[in-house]
Amino acid sequence: MDLQKLTITEISVTVTPKSYSARIKPVDQIKSIVLKLMERNNNILATRAGKEVYEGILEVTSDAVYYEAARIVVVKRRDIVVTDKIIAVVTAGTSDIPVAEEAAITAETLGNRVDRLYDVGVAGIHRLLTNTDHLMRANVLIVVAGMEGALASVVGGLVDKPVIAVPTSVGYGANFGGLSALPCSTAMPVPAVMEMMIKKILITLLMEK
Repeated sequence: MDLQKLTITEISVTVTPKSYSARIKPVDQIKSIVLKLMERNNNILATRAGKEVYEGILEVTSDAVYYEAARIVVVKRRDIVVTDKIIAVVTAGTSDIPVAEEAAITAETLGNRVDRLYDVGVAGIHRLLTNTDHLMRANVLIVVAGMEGALASVVGGLVDKPVIAVPTSVGYGANFGGLSALPCSTAMPVPAVMEMMIKKILITLLMEK
């Protein structure tokens, strides 16, 4: 049975890769989706994908590459046109890296240059301040942090570019699975900060032109 109904934008001829979440889809459905998207020679981005998804996609194309930390499968069918814009992906700690890598790989697949700056949280603020050159040259900054989520506010106070705050569930004690970082991000006094839901990345915002 043909269960996959692709939208017009998903089957259109475009250099923008097609993205879908593989988290709750059976592997057979994912393989069918990939085959349909490949008919138009699109680059394909499967997010929240485990190794079983990657192995399933390999059965229909050898062009698949698996980024384990990001849980992303990329099927590259055409060259990626890279812009001169830079997206800085910043994390408070190493435990935030999986969420950050999801953003970074997505941004790179969309043709953006990515500058990774990991483990520079406010618990050791000197780590961030010694890397301000990385922050200043970015066009957009994605700041991933758990605990109380303070890093995005600090970064927003240092730069004059848009900051996307991504609170994560990393933490302990009164972290409440990321709920402590969520309202703190909302209450930030820095006007350039935009907040996402816990662990969520809004892909369309990564297409900085």
